[in-house]
Amino acid sequence: MSDTVAVLLPRPQRSPGTLAARRFVRNPLAVAGTVVLAVIVLGTVAAQLLYQVDPDAIDLTAVRSAPGGAHPLGTDSTGRDVLARLLAGGQVSLMIGFLAAAIAVCVGAVAGIVAGWFGGAADAVISRIVDIMLSVPPVLVVIVVAGIIGPSVPMLVAVIAGLSWPSSARIARSVVLGTKEQEFIQAARVSGSGNIFIMVRHLLPGVLPPVTVAATLLVSEAVLLESALSFLGAGVRPPQASWGNMLTEAQSLTVLSSMPWLWLPPGVMIALTVLSAMAVGDGIRDAVDPRRNR
Repeated sequence: MSDTVAVLLPRPQRSPGTLAARRFVRNPLAVAGTVVLAVIVLGTVAAQLLYQVDPDAIDLTAVRSAPGGAHPLGTDSTGRDVLARLLAGGQVSLMIGFLAAAIAVCVGAVAGIVAGWFGGAADAVISRIVDIMLSVPPVLVVIVVAGIIGPSVPMLVAVIAGLSWPSSARIARSVVLGTKEQEFIQAARVSGSGNIFIMVRHLLPGVLPPVTVAATLLVSEAVLLESALSFLGAGVRPPQASWGNMLTEAQSLTVLSSMPWLWLPPGVMIALTVLSAMAVGDGIRDAVDPRRNR
């Protein structure tokens, strides 16, 4: 009898967040990407505790020394420890990537919600700005800005964020356009709720999942852009370390062919960070996909 009653009782409904978390955990690639990204972030954050060597200390008696002994990853062209600079450079590169992505997503989400909700002139103006921004080559803009005000970390964060928010704005706008005519939004309007309340209480929760996916992809794009610009000399200025300006050693054919410890570690870290961030983004996208019911 008890078995019959148990069969007839309805299953408890799980929240969308719980279902999304279960789908994410069941994705081995997403879990692996999360673990790798967490190890990279924690390792660079705790760099001074893990490896207490000054990344800017110059030792002219150990120029371009091979890995081993006091320098596990060798030294660069001025005798600075490669491992110490790899950890310190990770702090800078990841800070630029995460901070630029966070600013871009916040600005883009607000702009997209405003454009989609109010429509009319607001939508037209924001959409035209987005179209113009998406047509601008980011590398060219950063090089021009760096030539005017000089390369620096704040400049990189501001320019990368300023060039990256339109993609989030488009995503947020499309979500709002598909949501604002639904019954619960109309009920909120009839009940006298203001625009700000509706946008924050009802529209923002629907915008967050796809924008979060965009944020993870923006992190990888920002890290790649910083690395490319620093390699070209328009990014982080030496002696401050970043993964990008560590790769400048690879401009020498001699280094490329016979001294891989000077360019391979930062290259591997950039690749791992980008790939793991993209795996996390793909996992979040699949987890929050409304077409998946299990």
